[in-house]
Amino acid sequence: MRYPVESFTDSERALLRAHCTNLDRPVFALVDLPETLKGALFARYSRYPGTLRRLLLDEFADDLCRPAPGEGHRAEGGRAERFYERVLLGYGDDSVAQLGGAHVACEWVSNVLTKVLQRPRLAAYLEQSTRYIAYDGPMPDPPGGHRYYRDAELGPEYERAMDELFSLYAALLPRVGAWARDAFPLAEGEAPAAHERAVRAKSLDLLRGLLPASSLSHMGIYASGQSFEQLILHLLAHPLPEARDYGEMLLSECRRVIPSFVARVQRPDRGGRWIEYLQSRARAGERWAQRMGLGHDRDEAAAGGPSVRLARVDGDEDDLLAALLFESAASGERTIRASLAALSADERAALLRDLLGGRDNRRHRPGRGLEALRYRFEIVADYGAFRDLQRHRMLTVQWQALSPDLGAEVPEQVKLAGGGEDYRRGLETSRAAYERLADRGLRAAAPYALCLGYRIRFVLDLNAREAMALIELRSGREGHPSYRAVAHEMHRQIATVHPAVAAAMTHVDTETEPRLERILAELRAHSRGGS
Repeated sequence: MRYPVESFTDSERALLRAHCTNLDRPVFALVDLPETLKGALFARYSRYPGTLRRLLLDEFADDLCRPAPGEGHRAEGGRAERFYERVLLGYGDDSVAQLGGAHVACEWVSNVLTKVLQRPRLAAYLEQSTRYIAYDGPMPDPPGGHRYYRDAELGPEYERAMDELFSLYAALLPRVGAWARDAFPLAEGEAPAAHERAVRAKSLDLLRGLLPASSLSHMGIYASGQSFEQLILHLLAHPLPEARDYGEMLLSECRRVIPSFVARVQRPDRGGRWIEYLQSRARAGERWAQRMGLGHDRDEAAAGGPSVRLARVDGDEDDLLAALLFESAASGERTIRASLAALSADERAALLRDLLGGRDNRRHRPGRGLEALRYRFEIVADYGAFRDLQRHRMLTVQWQALSPDLGAEVPEQVKLAGGGEDYRRGLETSRAAYERLADRGLRAAAPYALCLGYRIRFVLDLNAREAMALIELRSGREGHPSYRAVAHEMHRQIATVHPAVAAAMTHVDTETEPRLERILAELRAHSRGGS
């Protein structure tokens, strides 16, 4: 097909070349434009009869020529900002807040706060990993010292406990590394540098649970204006001062780059009421939980250990087959189900195999028909595993407060390395610091003191398609043993109710023998020219 080619004057072409990747094809990208202007362009697009390039020239060219001190043509304002005031603020049309976004870095945030920052589903995150970065060095001055969240309200005993945990961690790293080097010696043909990186990763994995939730991390976030607005509101309503501080800073930076998208946050009748609602909802939950006696189940805590329980299943094989066939059929679902009922067991099995298709790797995902089935898992696992599982976007995740009540364990391989007593001492130091903070009425802040090895209860509610993605990814041989165990058990329990779905997860790594988890990845990197 030949597409129409628009004609522009020389001056128009010069302006468009600065902001469109090409002028002759029907697919192009917008570049070097403020986010508010890009969002307004796309929002206006739906009711404009012409092309986007013509819309930019006809209605928004003045915005590109509006100078501001220190910003030149990148300043926002003019028609784009007035457009957002009318549509977003005046009409409450939230869909236009999805049409622009921003990249924001949040640095020196605690591992408690990273979970709050990662709550919005429609956002992308990249977080510094405790699996690949050692926490044995000091922070820059000021404040210097070990890398954990500080607040004068938490007191000197809290700081002494955190310093002890980091000192134990730093002292154990070389000891555990030496053990791993002996337990998993360099194999014939392995590159020494790749093997040493894998040993280092193994050491960091084994000692991750000793780091406290106060450990500081850095995070990059890319999100739409709508997601940032919701995140800022939740931060400002949060009981932790750290969360509220970062909410204020995040609002300040978003006002610099996407001001129209967060304009409602500071309005008392909009953002103010929103924050009050979020706070009242949290208080109501706490009040009713206390009234109904839903405190910690001591009998369950005594049982100890991590657990995965499939609490609810929605859908059966008929739902799955009908949903997988729906897009290829030209009949209603009732007719599809009647046709399925006429098939033999062998025919149904063959149908399912064909519809799921041959999957050469885990990124080959079956169709959306798998979303007809749903699973709700209640999981008790260490906080480190929870951190990795919580980041999956296409599921519902809810979690309870981190406390020492569900216990923690010393990894078996740390014991073999001779570090068991030091690790156990760190867990007890952590528990004592938590209890001191809780006894002082600082229950919301007390989780800062707890090691990542302490367990937390959470729910993952997800459809079969997302279950396949999560289980195949998190069971991978390079994954951390704690979340690999959760993925394996989720897979086993799905197999008890939907064996065909579990069988379709052909890229689950079921091996559980001790190993250097990162060695294959490090060897691949080395073969591509890594040092």
